[in-house]
Amino acid sequence: MDIFGVFSIIGTVAFAVSGAIVAMEEEYDILGVFVLGLVTAFGGGVIRNLLIGRPVTTLWNQGNLLEIAVIAMTIAFLLPVSWINKWKKSEAFFDAIGLSAFAIQGALYATEMNHPISAVLVAAMLTGIGGGIIRDVLAGRKPLVLKDEIYAVWAMLAGLAVGEGWFHTTVQLLILFVIIIVFRMLSVYYKWRLPRRSLKQKEGGII
Repeated sequence: MDIFGVFSIIGTVAFAVSGAIVAMEEEYDILGVFVLGLVTAFGGGVIRNLLIGRPVTTLWNQGNLLEIAVIAMTIAFLLPVSWINKWKKSEAFFDAIGLSAFAIQGALYATEMNHPISAVLVAAMLTGIGGGIIRDVLAGRKPLVLKDEIYAVWAMLAGLAVGEGWFHTTVQLLILFVIIIVFRMLSVYYKWRLPRRSLKQKEGGII
């Protein structure tokens, strides 16, 4: 199995379970669980393919990944609630795994197609966060990736590292995979945030 396959499997499992758990939190039925899980796992890749000129229909050639996603979501659906709550305590970590894996995968696809660095950055970012955005919208939530601790920036950093050729061997890509996870978890722990501005008004002035 090549490095594409490794990152695809890691990201698919992490995001499929993430989507399934969000669906169960919103008390969706089993169909909703599978729909939200599949959208989270594959939505970012579909958006990426549209933008970099890769056929969207390649999604249907990923039979093994679809099966892996379905198995992961089925297990998540059948797990005792106490186990799921334990998973949720580590949710940020598993989400970081999916983010890192998919961001690197997206960047690799774009560089393989000889796209410029700008396209590599976009491919990495959308592959890493696209599924999560669609998941939150379908669940009626504000997309956490756009308002939570620094998130998309780490996907773009992975794209920059791959696009500039700083990490290209299998070992180097695995090191990059770990680096992105570490930075994502640091941003969660220390609550690093990008600058923001609120337009809400308080009595006596503007925030």
